[in-house]
Amino acid sequence: MSNPKIELSARELEVLNLLSLGFSSKEVAEKLFISPNTVEYHRKQLLRKTNSRNAAELIGNAFRMRLLPLDMV
Repeated sequence: MSNPKIELSARELEVLNLLSLGFSSKEVAEKLFISPNTVEYHRKQLLRKTNSRNAAELIGNAFRMRLLPLDMV
């Protein structure tokens, strides 16, 4: 997988971090004080930007692309 420069917003990084920790969209929404629909919007953007088909692939790609620190595992 090539590693093009991926630009994520601060909020997308927050959502990605919480999703990678196993929180559901509803839990992420509660933690960030945003609606579940907004979390889903960010999740879809993250899937698109990382060329991922699902949440598992998103997290794996995020680690490979170094969007998440390796010490999280």
